[in-house]
Amino acid sequence: MILHSQHPAEAAPSARIVGMSERTSPPNVFDRILDGEIPCHRVYEDEHVLAFLDVGPLSRGHMLVIPKERKAHLDELSDEAAAAIGRVLPRLCRALKTATGAHAYNVLQNNGAAAHQVVMHVHFHLIPKTASGGLGILWNSGKLDDATAYELIEKLKSALQGAA
Repeated sequence: MILHSQHPAEAAPSARIVGMSERTSPPNVFDRILDGEIPCHRVYEDEHVLAFLDVGPLSRGHMLVIPKERKAHLDELSDEAAAAIGRVLPRLCRALKTATGAHAYNVLQNNGAAAHQVVMHVHFHLIPKTASGGLGILWNSGKLDDATAYELIEKLKSALQGAA
């Protein structure tokens, strides 16, 4: 497990744990990082997760957290890979706040091109929010009426029972 920042030149291709056979599409930048073909500024690594600094940061400390399991969308991840990310995200967020001095941050995760996903490999952005930078979001909220809520709840519960 790597808990310190590592210069790309020092990064060992230890992430070769996940084989090319799991890939269902042409390699993307995260596949190439996992395969050791492209260096990254590693912040954290364990058996299931890799976190590294974003090379196009929205603010100082912006990092990416990816599973080593090669899936495009969050709903495709195994429970094991999802749990591994869930375990490490809070620790990474605490480290981000301490290292950057930011008191606020965003955790962003997009699924599909229509949702602004560019790299088709599950990834989370941890973006410190400071006076000089961070993520800006326009939130166009609507209203939820009781009838719609009850209908959605029933459909969601049914889908959850089928997905178990």
